[in-house]
Amino acid sequence: PMLGEMDKVKGRIAVRGSVAYVAQQAWMQNATLRENIMFGKEEDKCFYYKVLETCALERDLELLAGADMTEIGEKGVNLSGGQKQRISLARAVYQDASVYLMDDPLSAVDAHVGKHIFDKVLGPNGILKKKTRILVTNAISYLPQVDHVVVLEEGRISEQGSYQQLLSSGGAFAEFLKNYLLDDDEN
Repeated sequence: PMLGEMDKVKGRIAVRGSVAYVAQQAWMQNATLRENIMFGKEEDKCFYYKVLETCALERDLELLAGADMTEIGEKGVNLSGGQKQRISLARAVYQDASVYLMDDPLSAVDAHVGKHIFDKVLGPNGILKKKTRILVTNAISYLPQVDHVVVLEEGRISEQGSYQQLLSSGGAFAEFLKNYLLDDDEN
């Protein structure tokens, strides 16, 4: 309901503070990398460089001819999917919002970079640790580190609770994990 993507069936929705959204399909402005991250917000150099580090963009700046002054082409044509996703995440983090809505922001990055981003940005010790973070993901390896898991089936909540609660309940989530882990062992 906050993004207009779903209809509220019942209950209330209240958001206190500002909201930042990271879409699964990252979007870019036809502007510099720096302008894409700062997105009109006043410059805070110390925080800006912290955001670059936590969003795993430092190596990219070394490779790009103009570093963070590199002009991003139309729709980010001169960037990889992973670079666009990390810039999109950095833009959201730089906005210093109260609430972060993230639609599978790790799907376009490799496992090593995904772990870095989870640890440094999204996870319990990340730069956003004091913010409300709502993360949609298929990466179940991160679920033991989140506060609350909501399982959706056919657009409805089928189960919710801590990772341990859902695991011990023996429900569909626990069954899925058991099958997932068995499939991993066989491969």
